[in-house]
Amino acid sequence: MSVIQDHPLRYKLANELHARPFPTLTAPCRAVFIAWRIPQEHVGKDAGAELEHLCDLLDRFGAPHPQPGATHFTCQIGRDTLKWEQHAEFVTYTMFLPQVSARAFDPADLDVFPEDWLGAAPGQRVTSAMIRVQNMPSDEEMISQIYEWFLPETVAANYVLDRTCVVATDFRIASNGHQNMAVFVAPDTGARRVGRVVQRLCEIETYKCMSMLGYFRVKAISRELGALENDAGHLMGNLRSDQGDAAKTLQSLLELSGDVERLIADTSFRFGATSAYESIVQQRISILREERFHGRQTFSEFMTRRYDPAMRTVNHSQSRLQSLAKRVGRAAQLLRTKVEVSRSAQNQALLKSMDRRADLALRLQETVEGLSVVAISYYAVSLAGYFVYPFAKTLGVSKGVVLAALTPIVVLAVWAMVRRIKAKMH
Repeated sequence: MSVIQDHPLRYKLANELHARPFPTLTAPCRAVFIAWRIPQEHVGKDAGAELEHLCDLLDRFGAPHPQPGATHFTCQIGRDTLKWEQHAEFVTYTMFLPQVSARAFDPADLDVFPEDWLGAAPGQRVTSAMIRVQNMPSDEEMISQIYEWFLPETVAANYVLDRTCVVATDFRIASNGHQNMAVFVAPDTGARRVGRVVQRLCEIETYKCMSMLGYFRVKAISRELGALENDAGHLMGNLRSDQGDAAKTLQSLLELSGDVERLIADTSFRFGATSAYESIVQQRISILREERFHGRQTFSEFMTRRYDPAMRTVNHSQSRLQSLAKRVGRAAQLLRTKVEVSRSAQNQALLKSMDRRADLALRLQETVEGLSVVAISYYAVSLAGYFVYPFAKTLGVSKGVVLAALTPIVVLAVWAMVRRIKAKMH
């Protein structure tokens, strides 16, 4: 039998699908949930500070430590159960406490986490929640408690998971400093199902808040984005007119393109994360399989009215940035072509001017050559005359006749010499 070679990640690939198991909860009980956002400079790096903070809490209760490099951990701390999860941008702590307190959403429930330990957290709290899980009373009593615990005008309450539970919250930070959520559990509902509902509520709240960071990032850059769009419109208007310096306009467009690309780089991570978180929020709500509870709005309806517009604003701003980058890029390309055509026309005009100058120089050179022949011939005839004069007296020929005879011969000789020199130069 041959030995099958395993991929080194085979077991990790399989086990990853079973990581972060749901808690097992029995009503009545309560949960205290906190999510800290990891500092931006630590995102994507070793989670040493987060693990160290977790181990500090575990040491205070004598609880065992997680494995090195762990991203999730669950342990028992006395009668309570701690669930810790490490994510890319945030870390969450959930403490599940048995029974419910006499006072709903009692701020004293947070005392399960030491005050000095909370203050030493390596990050900033992005959200926290108190979840009260109790057995389902009559509808009238449930409605009374929901109206007592939450603001009636914003509360969302609905049946979930085939009417085995009723969940309610107003998505507001209450006077205790936390989001308050209630889960009413029908009889014979399994502990795992209750745990899944509570876990989904924590996830919806966390990813909702994390995705809203993108909305406020959009608000922070809206003025700069508007200014860039105005500058782009002004510069693109110059493409239709012949006024102004095209090269200067091109330089301005390139600088504008650099500003746009910088803004895209600064926001791409946040916009990408917002899109991912939004998908998770919508998916977690759909998994709950909501049904309307006595005419109250459902979670999905609340998100449609309040949350979805914010996410559409983020998506629209991302589209504006991408569209602006493309438009500026196209405008720069068109203007670059216009500059090149203009420079080509200038080069052609320059070449024509150089041709004309070359023609003039050639004509001038030919004129100079002619004058040179005349001048050289004049001096050559004079010199030749001095040489021939003694013989002319013997022959009885006058000086004028001698010069007249020498002139054509000397001129032809000089002309031939100049042509020969010119031929050698070429």
